[in-house]
Order: sequence, then C-alpha cells, then structure tokens
Amino acid sequence: MPPLHRLTPALRRLRAPNTLCPLSRPSTSRSFHLSPRTLDEKASPTTSASSADHAPQEAPDRAQSKIKYTSDSYPDLKRDSRFKKVTKEDVEHFRSVLGSSEAAILDGVTNETGEEDFESFNSDWMRKYRGQCRLVLKPETTEQVSKVLKYCNEQMLAVVPQGGNSGLVGGSVPVFDEIIINLSRMNQVRSFDDVSGVLVAESGVILQQADEHVAKQSHIFPLDLGAKGTCQIGANVATNAGGLRLLRYGSMHGNILGLECVLPDGTIMDDLSKLRKNNTGYDLKQLFIGGEGTIGIITAISILCPQRSNAVNVAYFGLESYEKVMEAFKEAKKQLGEILSAFELMDAASQSLYHKASGAKLPLEAEHPFYCLIETSGSNTEHDSEKLNAFLEHVMSEEIVSDGVMAESETQVQSLWACREGISEAGQHWGGVYKYDLSIPLPELYELVEDARKMFEGNGLMSAEDESFPVVDVVGYGHMGDSNLHLNVAVRRYDKEVEKALEPWVYEWVAKRQGSISAEHGLGIAKKAYIGYSRSETMIKLMKQVKGLFDPNGIMNPYKYI
Repeated sequence: MPPLHRLTPALRRLRAPNTLCPLSRPSTSRSFHLSPRTLDEKASPTTSASSADHAPQEAPDRAQSKIKYTSDSYPDLKRDSRFKKVTKEDVEHFRSVLGSSEAAILDGVTNETGEEDFESFNSDWMRKYRGQCRLVLKPETTEQVSKVLKYCNEQMLAVVPQGGNSGLVGGSVPVFDEIIINLSRMNQVRSFDDVSGVLVAESGVILQQADEHVAKQSHIFPLDLGAKGTCQIGANVATNAGGLRLLRYGSMHGNILGLECVLPDGTIMDDLSKLRKNNTGYDLKQLFIGGEGTIGIITAISILCPQRSNAVNVAYFGLESYEKVMEAFKEAKKQLGEILSAFELMDAASQSLYHKASGAKLPLEAEHPFYCLIETSGSNTEHDSEKLNAFLEHVMSEEIVSDGVMAESETQVQSLWACREGISEAGQHWGGVYKYDLSIPLPELYELVEDARKMFEGNGLMSAEDESFPVVDVVGYGHMGDSNLHLNVAVRRYDKEVEKALEPWVYEWVAKRQGSISAEHGLGIAKKAYIGYSRSETMIKLMKQVKGLFDPNGIMNPYKYI
C-alpha cells in the first residue's frame, strides 16, 4: 500500500481497492492520524442504501405455532358480530370470479388446507401478530378486485388488503378470520415515460423490480427500503413508506401523481393522472396514501421517478456531541445542497451493538459519542467532489467532525451503509428488541434516548453484563433529514416490566414535544390505541367520518388504524 499523502483540502485518497479513504484536518488545526481499515471483512452485504427498520433483513426464528393469536394478545378486541363467516357458497362465488387455481385462491374453508400453508399470510415478519384467515384471494385485474369487494360489501365479509407483508405494526395481517386480498398477481408495469419520468404500474409490482425497470432508462424509484426485494409498491403507498431517500426526493404524498383504487362497494376510482399539475377540486388520492387499506384498495399508481445519479459518494464521521451532529447537518444542507441525498445519525451504543452482534469491523478506530453517515448523489463527479471536499475541509477545520473516512469503491459504500443498516437486526442479537419509530423536533430528538437510558438505569431493569436484567442497552439512530428517530431497546427477553416502563411513557414524552408516535410505519394495530398522543380529538373525529363515508359497513381492514 502506498504511503499516505496529505492533499488539500482535507482529503487523503488511498489507492488500495479494499481500504477506505480517511479524512484529515487541515494544518491549521491539531493533527491526527487514521490508519486505513478494511471494512469489507464480515460486513453484512446490502443491495442499496436502505434501512432494516422499514422491513426485514431476516425474520426472527419463531415457529408459527408459538405465536399467540393477535386476538389473544389484544383481549379487548372482539370480533365484530356484523361480519359473516365465510361459507362454501362464498368460496364458490370467488372461484367464479378469480378461477379455481391455487394461484388465484388459497382455500382452507372447503379444502383440507393445512395451517402452515397460511403462515406467510397470517403472520407478520416479526412473528408478533397472527391472524386466523382461512381464505386468501389473489386477483389479477382491477375488475376482479372490484367484483370481490362488491360481493364482500354486500355479504358483510371483512377483508384485509395485503402486499408483501413486510410491515412492522400489524397492519397487513388479519386479527380474526378476515379474508385476505393479496395483490401479488397484479404485477405489471403499464408504462414508463423517460421524458417526464412518470411510471404507471400495478400495486403488486415489487419495489426492487420497479427500480430496476426505470434504471434501464437512467431513472430511480424515489423510495428505497430494506425489503425492496419483497415489498410491493401499492402497499408502500398505502403505508406512506418513508425510507432513506426522503431527504432528497420527498414523501409519497409529493411523488404520487395519480392512483387507481377500488372502493369497498366495488366502485373503481380512476384517478391515474400523469400530470404534475391538476388543480381541479379535492385531491382525493391523498386520503389513500397512508390510509393503510382502510377506505379502499390501491390497484395501480402513477409516480414521478427522478433522474438516476451517476456520481455517488459516502462518508462516515465521528462526532463528540449531538450539538456537533446538528452543526454538521446544518453545514451539509448549506454546502452540499442539491446533491445531499442522506444524512444518518447513529449513537455510540448503536454502533457498539452492531459490532458485537455482527463481528464486523467499525470504520473508525477511536470511539465517539455519535456517528453520522452522509451520502451525496449528483450528475457531475468533478462538481460533486469539489463541493464535498469544501464541506469536509470546513467541518474538519472547525472541529465539528472529529474523525472520518470516505468510501472509494462500491464495496466500501456497502460496508459503510452496513454500519447503519445492520443496527436494527443487531438489536435482536440478545433475544429481542422494542422498536419505536418517532418524529421529534431536531433540537430535542436525541434527548429521548438519554431519558430512556436514565429511566432504565434508575428502575433496575438494565445491565450490559448481568444476564438477570432484561434490558441490555438503549440505542438511538435515524434520519436527521426528516427528524425521524428510531429508539431501540435491546433486551435479553421480552418482559412485561419493560413494557410497562416504556408505554405509555414514550408516547407521553413525544406528545409533550409535539412529535409523532409514528414517523413512517403507520398505525396498524400496534399504535391504534395511541393515536391520541399525536392527533387531536377533532382530527380523530374527522378521520372516523372519512372512514364512515367511504366504508360505511366497516369491512376494510377492521380493528386497525382508528
């Protein structure tokens, strides 16, 4: 390996293919030295800059028979007596609409279909929720969805729309014996215009396939999640998925141009506009974005896809305080502007947890209280490098950033992202993890982690070494760009005392700061009871009125949301 040579400004480039480029301070500040480290060794492979907090990397190893029924876990929930149980006649009707093949219908009502065949439909990937569905319908066209819903509405048969079933709040699994309407067969890309960047595709298209389709014409799907290989774009819209690209490309509410939806009575709402401007009355599609399938089923989407960046840089920093993190973020927005595509926060506990659980080497030798990962995505490599160099020189000379490295290859990019992506899965290493997905004003964002750690230190439930204590550690990480904190409490075992300490304490803490109890995962069944901590009585009342207007019989995804 060639010796390190100091360059101006504050960047040293190492030519060895498997080493990272360390950042150094200009000569005006105190000097430091960072030996090159190899991150490729033992690092978890990733396919993109995506977050495991949005979907599974690997499902927990818990047998279906050991998962409690959701109805047992939530005894206050009672099956709505208005809903009819599925009969042989109902199944025969659905066969007449969809066909009789197993590709169209999974029938446990009239056939001797084993419970294991329904496992992937009846439970979530975290193995926390478990329904009792015995009939899965897989329509292939919007017209079939319309006929199915019309019949269900007339017969008072409750339904649960389902995509890739990679959610975290139980929104896509039944509670009792609701019929699952799975959209996996509606997987056609209808059109893509490489001039406007508008993609029209059916809801069952896998996110990764959508991204690969537009990538052929140098565009990018404006959403990236850890489950991009299994999650479906219709469900992404229905849950208003966020992900790591929100800082650069914005939310689903801004990118969706039109939707095709089927209402509970079978009415097809064709609002599949390709226009960026359409100021003709109420923008009804917005009700379905984040509606979690409670007022209708999204069957197709029209979405704006930006031009794909061909110049991507990733850097990883160590910082001495959360105040320094905020300074770095402010400078990144100011100096990197339009090319800044991600700014991720990780605390020391999260990186330690990742290192212990995965065995992967961390990028920096010295420990720091906080770490940040930034990504830039642009169209001109020389231009981006100049801007990034100027930013790095500034944050190092001003001692905002203490230490850092920059990736020089795609392998190194993935290795750096693994330090961020691997946290969520690492949290389960000791037995389990309590996850909270929250929006909190940036100045107070990390205080929740500090207060939670103090709480567990004071109530005698946490110890890093003593295995008789249920809590191992409290970690915090997330997206600085949209004030989204992931609070994870790593535990050796799930414990009622821990749960009592956390809830509703976490939600009360967030409510006092006018935050949101769900930044990007939705409500589902997990957070239904806590919506009052983020929404006023007036807002909840209006939501119920919207639900009642679209779905007066209440058949759409019951027992969830509101």
